[in-house]
Amino acid sequence: MSQWDAIVIGAGAGGGVAAAVLAESGKKVLLLERGKSLSFAEVGRDHLRNQRLPQYDNNVGPDRDGNPRVFEHDGHARVVQPWEGSYHNNAACVGSGTRVYGAQAWRFMPQDFRMATVYGVPAGSSLADWPISYEDMEPWYSRVEWEMGVAGDPNALTMDPGRKRPYPMPPGPLPRQGKILRSAASQLGWQVTSVPLLINSEPYNGRPACAQCQHCVGFGCPVDAKTGTQNSMVPRALATGNCTLRTQCIAERILTDHTGRAYGISYFDTNGERIETTADVIVCSGGAVESARLLINSRSHSEPNGLGNNTGHVGRHLQGHVYPIVNGLFEEDVYDGIGPGVSTATCRFNHGNGDVIGGGMLADDFIITPINFHKGMIPGDVPRWGLANKHFMRHNYRRTLGIRGPVQEIPYADARVAVDSDVRDRWGIPVARLSGSMHPETLRTSQFMIDRAREWIQAAGAVKVWGGTPGPYLSGGQHQSGTCRMGDDPECSVVDSNQCVHGHDNVYVCDGSVHVTNGGFNPVLTILATAYRAADGIVKRW
Repeated sequence: MSQWDAIVIGAGAGGGVAAAVLAESGKKVLLLERGKSLSFAEVGRDHLRNQRLPQYDNNVGPDRDGNPRVFEHDGHARVVQPWEGSYHNNAACVGSGTRVYGAQAWRFMPQDFRMATVYGVPAGSSLADWPISYEDMEPWYSRVEWEMGVAGDPNALTMDPGRKRPYPMPPGPLPRQGKILRSAASQLGWQVTSVPLLINSEPYNGRPACAQCQHCVGFGCPVDAKTGTQNSMVPRALATGNCTLRTQCIAERILTDHTGRAYGISYFDTNGERIETTADVIVCSGGAVESARLLINSRSHSEPNGLGNNTGHVGRHLQGHVYPIVNGLFEEDVYDGIGPGVSTATCRFNHGNGDVIGGGMLADDFIITPINFHKGMIPGDVPRWGLANKHFMRHNYRRTLGIRGPVQEIPYADARVAVDSDVRDRWGIPVARLSGSMHPETLRTSQFMIDRAREWIQAAGAVKVWGGTPGPYLSGGQHQSGTCRMGDDPECSVVDSNQCVHGHDNVYVCDGSVHVTNGGFNPVLTILATAYRAADGIVKRW
């Protein structure tokens, strides 16, 4: 008899949902998290050390020491640490990225689930359709929106994908930058919408409304109005009495018997002790990098390349999101300090852009801390240091507005997560090795969206505009996805439409790694919705 009905590895978006659904069904669940359960004070408000600016250290893990990765570019590999951009970090704590994200809660559009059918498959890409449709996902999107709480305006969405219920809360306040952009969009004939947010605009689920502070993305919420799994799904799981949460525990491998069937896991606890435990069902929810790493490290006689990896697709098709960014300088102040800041978006260009494959969403941004402004929003003709830099910061911080948004990335099989045979973490586990780049069509889409952002900000009255096209780097990071892609054919996917690993009827993946494509939106609502769908299916088939 197994020690647990289910083990869920990772207490982020997907893992938090899976643990709650399974525990509420009466299953005994072990929820493992490699990071800590952080209080608001422990997350902190350090402008120099946070998830949005990790180069001096991050505030939500993983720890600085003993958690390296290997990054390979142009045939050259080097060891990278969690504060480096090439690490492609996601938070390591209870709640994971939802602890400190901006909480944009977009549904993917119907076309996002059938990109290959709509656009064809570009040469050299691994673009494919999802095995499920928007219609399959709609009730699960609605369930997330109502059970966790999303504030938004469903009546203003361009190319509305169709919904059966409105949002449970109205959108938050409209800051000055949103008013300026909406006026410009009206001049252009563009429809705009409020940005849907997993942030309470009014009291909801026993937590208060947003206090409109200026530290949202990258930080914790001082009043707990921002919804993450750490203050919603994980507490729900624990309240059942059926879920045990163990933090600072890292999974080493999934254990299989002589037939190749998974029966448990080995992990290292907070004291560094190696523990083996058994379960009927195992759910991997470590994010697209760490879930792939775990599966590959779970080698056996029958699967020498890793669990579920006999066809070599585990770790491939890594996607994050390219973010075209255009900034504009205005004659008057555009900043009024009303948080969270992001308020206005257009979805006009997500699809239907001539020969461009896909497109993306464009929106204003969350309030930018001064150090982030210095590092990411100063035009190229302003010195990076000295009196002229200080002068620009002092006089233009409040007069600068940015437009940005994720674009549809075209998957590349060579953009991948592997494991390194030589470099190990502090527990002796082989670390993730990241390599590859992005498809040229992604860069072409990005340039198209930069042009649209420039058009919008010029219409808004900017007197100076700057921004550039991202380079062909590997894209992963906080929107990481694709490495355990969903599909009906085991020869070209890792999990089936129920998110069950091909060839294993009791191993599931519930995170962004199952995404075949990553949409032109922030992916968290889709991660949450697919986790609800998968976990509900596990319960029904049990």
